[in-house]
Amino acid sequence: MRKRLFGALIFLVGAFSYGQDIEIKRINERIVIDGQIDEIWSYADSAYDFQQFFPMDTSLAYAQSVAKVLYDDQFIYVLGIMYNPEGDRGYITPSLRRDFFGDANDSFSFLIDAFQDNTNAFIFGINPFGVRREGLISNGGSGRGGFSLDWDNKWKGEARQEDGYWVAEMAIPLKTIRYAEGQTKWNVNFYRVDSEYAERSTWSPISRNFSIINLATMRKMNWDEPTKKPGSNISFIPYVASGISKNFQSGDPSETNFDAGFDLKYAVTPGLNLDVTVNPDFSQVEVDRQVTNLDRFEIFFPERRQFFLENADLFANYGNQGTRPFFSRRIGVARDETTGQNIQNPIPAGARLSGKVNDNLRLGFLSMQAGREGDAALPSYNYSVLSLQQKVFARSNVSFLVVNKQTFDDLGSFDTNLYSEWNRTIGVDYNHASADNVWNGKVFYHQSIDQVQPDDAYATGLELNYGVPKWSWRLFTQRVGANYNPEVGFVRRRDIQQLANTVRYSFFPEKGGIQRHGPGFDFDMVWNDEFGFLDWDMNILYDINWRSSARFSARLRRQYTFLFNGFDPSGSGGLALPSGTGYHNNLIIASYNSDQRKLVNFSVSTRSGDYFNGTRINLEGSLNIRYQPLGFTSINFAYNRIRLPDPYSDANLFLIGPRFDFTFTKKLFWTTFVQYNTQIENLNINSRLQWRFAPVSDFFLVYTDNYLATNDDGFINIGDSRSRALVFKLTYWLNF
Repeated sequence: MRKRLFGALIFLVGAFSYGQDIEIKRINERIVIDGQIDEIWSYADSAYDFQQFFPMDTSLAYAQSVAKVLYDDQFIYVLGIMYNPEGDRGYITPSLRRDFFGDANDSFSFLIDAFQDNTNAFIFGINPFGVRREGLISNGGSGRGGFSLDWDNKWKGEARQEDGYWVAEMAIPLKTIRYAEGQTKWNVNFYRVDSEYAERSTWSPISRNFSIINLATMRKMNWDEPTKKPGSNISFIPYVASGISKNFQSGDPSETNFDAGFDLKYAVTPGLNLDVTVNPDFSQVEVDRQVTNLDRFEIFFPERRQFFLENADLFANYGNQGTRPFFSRRIGVARDETTGQNIQNPIPAGARLSGKVNDNLRLGFLSMQAGREGDAALPSYNYSVLSLQQKVFARSNVSFLVVNKQTFDDLGSFDTNLYSEWNRTIGVDYNHASADNVWNGKVFYHQSIDQVQPDDAYATGLELNYGVPKWSWRLFTQRVGANYNPEVGFVRRRDIQQLANTVRYSFFPEKGGIQRHGPGFDFDMVWNDEFGFLDWDMNILYDINWRSSARFSARLRRQYTFLFNGFDPSGSGGLALPSGTGYHNNLIIASYNSDQRKLVNFSVSTRSGDYFNGTRINLEGSLNIRYQPLGFTSINFAYNRIRLPDPYSDANLFLIGPRFDFTFTKKLFWTTFVQYNTQIENLNINSRLQWRFAPVSDFFLVYTDNYLATNDDGFINIGDSRSRALVFKLTYWLNF
């Protein structure tokens, strides 16, 4: 009864408020950021009547919130008050580490789209324990890569837990936000994630079939006077690093090194930022998660290096996930296939200019100089990229790209079969997003240019998405030429034509524990003129989402695979299946994610059934144990049991990756990965201690070790160490 009365009261108070905007008022006194609701906040306008986004989107939120905003010459101040209708209770946080992520927590977030393009935004968030996060939203908050928490910047935030509610208080420097002088309105939104009621709510209503960070329906924040220039905005981030390493397999003596360098950030205009890096070092970057590679094609690993992240969509989002004309990890990163770890190729210097030229035009220019790599016999290359993005219509844009890779070394001393003097790619994309976000998609055309220009050196494609609460539909097609060769890009397959289609229908029960469920059908076909069909698959699928945040997905698949090259499906180096053969397979693909709010939660998936000319039993997943608020332990695992007829090889492939993540305070973190991979017979240990001694300033101590590890009749045999390294890095962020 208490719940019903509270809900009725909230509805009556806010039934006619859905069209509200918020006014941001100037103050002449500095607010102390401590989570206390000072008297000055009574002067501020309020955002109230938050709308439920999950599990439903047809009513006001049960757990209501109020947000307020003020500003002075240096900061935007934000206050959030998150009410608990049933009084005092506990809150959930994954840990005390900055940049928390996921639905299984309590948090309050503020989104800013200063240029009002409904396409790009900043996000600042905090949870009841005072843990902060900041990130970038691109592509209107839709699709892969639309949200990144890897971007860092300086700002203040505190939280306080009170009886029946909790308070969030933020001070965001105006210098941190890219905007234009003389603006009178910004697009903004606030949202809350509440663990007790498994509820997500937003100030500006968002349809439940979109993402909670969707930018299509933001509201206005009205300035009481036009915005002014934020003043000089220069950040200088020097570092020093040193370490010792030894390669036991080569028998070479231990190597010691010392490095120093810096990053410089300078706001050329309020919307356009220049980043300069000199001798960057990325030793503190978290290691890539290893995978069992049973794929015939290259695996995509995401970019995590800070220098490449701000406005990354200007460079990284051309083409599609499997056909990218530019992939920043081609710069300064090589992969050691014996250990599964990445190794650095030195970068003496680089610069990047990116951001808004005006309200409708975005610019991205990147130039990086990579040094010679003696171990890989790699010449020094310059990598340069120019990207222009012009807004058209309500939320769409036309983008133009040029990529140039060129060496000034004499290639006479290098293997010219591996390295060319230069390689270029040009391309144009049209990215469509309707004003209501129901229709999204893109059309692209890219051309690679080599010294000896062959025919069929292009890629083109079309993607179209339609989404309303009960129906979703995706159509995708592309053609990738046999000689398409963007050396600084990522291309899984060449000489293909592809057509894919997915349609889903959703039911939304009004009662019970299920939030959404429904069937779907999709197919994907790949072919070329020489061989006909190379691959195709047809799937009947069903998805279930629970109100608790648990999820289940399953599909029954019929597929065909044609091998135009020999391939060992066991992944163990055995006899390859002959080229020119085709295989029809039936299999099941399924996954389940448990309620992430629980202290112990798990995810599990399978891809099992027929496998080429044999069978495969696959089981992957993770088990997570949270020690709130100090951190968590997780165990990622993958098992593949492959059985093929003689004379082909059977295989039992294991990948086990325990992770220990402890956040002793909001400034001291310790993370350790252990990754055992039978496919490459390697045991990797990566342990990282991080001390954030000042805002966005860190001391890192990183230990890595790789051991020969064999799987003998189900028993792990740990052999000698292959390589070992210990490094430290100290960075300090200075603002001028």
